Amino acid sequence: MPAMPTTVCRVGSLEIGGTAVPLTVIAGPCVLEDEATNRRIGLFLRDLCGELGLPLVFKASFDKANRSSVESPRGPGLQAGLQMLAGLGRELGVPTTTDVHEPHQAAAAAEHVDLLQVPAFLCRQTDLLAACAATGRPVNVKKGQFLSPDEMRHVVGKLEAAGATGIVLTERGTFFGYGRLVNDFIGLADMADIGPPVCFDVTHSTQLPGAGRGVTAGRPERARSLCRAAVAAGVNALFLETHPDPVRARSDAATQQPFEEVDRMLREAVAIAKALAIVAVDA
Repeated sequence: MPAMPTTVCRVGSLEIGGTAVPLTVIAGPCVLEDEATNRRIGLFLRDLCGELGLPLVFKASFDKANRSSVESPRGPGLQAGLQMLAGLGRELGVPTTTDVHEPHQAAAAAEHVDLLQVPAFLCRQTDLLAACAATGRPVNVKKGQFLSPDEMRHVVGKLEAAGATGIVLTERGTFFGYGRLVNDFIGLADMADIGPPVCFDVTHSTQLPGAGRGVTAGRPERARSLCRAAVAAGVNALFLETHPDPVRARSDAATQQPFEEVDRMLREAVAIAKALAIVAVDA
């Protein structure tokens, strides 16, 4: 696969970016569920990615601080959630990641996970970025829905000034009017020109923010189309959220993908990547 020109970001024992492993998967539930469900999701992803030869970073949130409603469940909290993530990482034998919302959470999270994630709404928060970089862990920053791809170079500049050891930039859609996100696939290449590896957030890109009654709505049936387009555009990683019964998920039930759809999606992604690699060799 002709990957976008990037640096390499090391996450635990794997690399995101470069040409040796052209496509990494960052996936899991939106927020940590009960232990049995977390384990079921993790084993499904580990086994599927292992079969397909795709490196996996398991993702789940210990707290969803940006829920639409104050009554929405937020997760197990910092200490309990980080312990759960550390245990899952050991059992699955894969690197883990979680999002942090406040600077004081960064150091604690870095003791338990391999990659820190900065949510899109917080991508300009200098103190949060600096705190994440200072931990020595690599940092994945989601592009704000209110920013152009090129504006993410300022985010990268802040992280580099704070001594970040590795950076990933994630595209998750841009606001277009009320309750709608759009994806700019030319923008993926523009963001890759900044330098760090580029990840495409498949499931959050299908959101319809504010379109539900106290929850985020979405169009999950469009996830596979977006995934195919992103892989064809040459992204280095795919981000997605999955649940065995999405309607019962504690967060983002409208956009999480059932296991069977993730299976189809990743098999298609591998096929596209292989086809692009053949074209690159022939060229």
